[in-house]
Amino acid sequence: MRCTRIALYDIKSGTFDEIAAQARTGMVPLFQKSDGFVSYGVAQVDKEAFVSLSTWETHAQADAAAAKAADWVKANSRDRFALRKNYVGDLAIDIGSAKPVELAH
Repeated sequence: MRCTRIALYDIKSGTFDEIAAQARTGMVPLFQKSDGFVSYGVAQVDKEAFVSLSTWETHAQADAAAAKAADWVKANSRDRFALRKNYVGDLAIDIGSAKPVELAH
């Protein structure tokens, strides 16, 4: 069963647009090279917070992605944003588009 990882982050400095650009060049390639990768996205939920959403083929792969994300943030972005909460869960419904959405900001 596919799983999703949802991570809620607090923005410490900079803008969401800057963070999204950094994720596009850093986190996206990291996840795309990972076993079980299905999809990834980020969304701003308020002025000082955003979520990272990723889908994986298995729960173990989603857990591994959480560890990879934590390592990447620690090495690249801990002064810009911090993890508030991480969730991993089985998807009950998984219907999506094969066409990626362009960065809105």
